[in-house]
Amino acid sequence: MFALTQFPLPYAPDALMPYISADTISTHHGKHVATYIKNLNELINDTEYESMPLDEIIIKSKKDENAQKIFNNAAQVYNHDFFFHGMCPNCDADVPQEIAQAFGSVENFKEQFKLSATSLFGSGYTWLVRDGDELKIINMQNADTPIAHNMKPILTLDVWEHSYYLDYKNRRADFVDAFLDNLVDWNFVAENLK
Repeated sequence: MFALTQFPLPYAPDALMPYISADTISTHHGKHVATYIKNLNELINDTEYESMPLDEIIIKSKKDENAQKIFNNAAQVYNHDFFFHGMCPNCDADVPQEIAQAFGSVENFKEQFKLSATSLFGSGYTWLVRDGDELKIINMQNADTPIAHNMKPILTLDVWEHSYYLDYKNRRADFVDAFLDNLVDWNFVAENLK
């Protein structure tokens, strides 16, 4: 049987402190993500999806009304992988110039990203994407993901409560600030912009 396995974190569970605690990382990555992977493996076992790469599972299952559970779990695995790899401890790279140009300034980009992330109702992700030739900040509800809509993901922030509630309670805006000002791996972003 083919099986997806848990992706390793690119840093230690306590490496993002004080902005994200080791407790949050172990709960978020170690339990939530592990559950999505377990569910996905069970759902795709002995199906046409079993031997597909993760991105193909997402794109195909998005169009299949009978595969909504497969899509939700596959997209959550992808989204979480992207989120965790988009952060780094002691990040010191600059925000790429293309982002500053697209949004008028780095400050404008951060303000627009924060406004979007704090206004998303319920659970989901705030994304910076390339849609055609344009950089956009978009919200996607629940497990939805840009690759299912022919957009290139550049950066994401998980705003499901499990990503911040242990550390920030209901203060999502503080979590967004901590992410943008201290956690984003701008080298990862620059690579995705290429």
